[in-house]
Amino acid sequence: MAFPSSFLFLFQVILCISPVFSTNSEGNALHALRSRLSDPKNVLQSWDPTLVNPCTWFHVTCDSDSNHVIRLDLGNTNISGSLGPELGELKNLQYLELYSNNIEGKIPKELGNLENLVSMDLYGNKFEGNIPKSFAKLKSLRFLRLNDNKLTGSIPRELTTLPNLKVFDVSHNDLCGTIPADGPFGSFPMEGFAHNRLNGPELKGLVPYDFGCKEVQV
Repeated sequence: MAFPSSFLFLFQVILCISPVFSTNSEGNALHALRSRLSDPKNVLQSWDPTLVNPCTWFHVTCDSDSNHVIRLDLGNTNISGSLGPELGELKNLQYLELYSNNIEGKIPKELGNLENLVSMDLYGNKFEGNIPKSFAKLKSLRFLRLNDNKLTGSIPRELTTLPNLKVFDVSHNDLCGTIPADGPFGSFPMEGFAHNRLNGPELKGLVPYDFGCKEVQV
């Protein structure tokens, strides 16, 4: 049966424009992030959700072979707002750089799904709540900087199982409880724990706080 010429023309048009309107899961995740953020300096203006993938967006780096997002560089860009669970969709992400901004709210536990992550820099924001226990799944993580926020609760003991963690800084928060001593924590300098309500042999007598720790883990 022959199709009307008008139908064939419409079908050809759809084939031509459909890639423009298609997005992948990584692009969706980053666009969801953009929708949560205030961007007074327009650093996210290139984040066009109609593109096939986000590899042409500023502050986003992709692997040249697979075109997967491996780096997000938004440090010191004056953005504010909050993070959502969608960031956990960036399965190939290796570097998450969101430092020195005004991002608030809780750190999503879904960041623990980023199993290729090497560096997470969230310092210098207004994050609150607990450090997610899910970070214990980040077996490739080497650098974790959460200092200068408003985090509460204790340091999850699960993080002592991270085999490659080299740098850990949670100073200038409102953390409480005892500093872990197992795994890589035995070699971290005490400066990375300063200005909290933490208890540890090296800190005794230096911080005049009640070391009791009340928290609600979710």
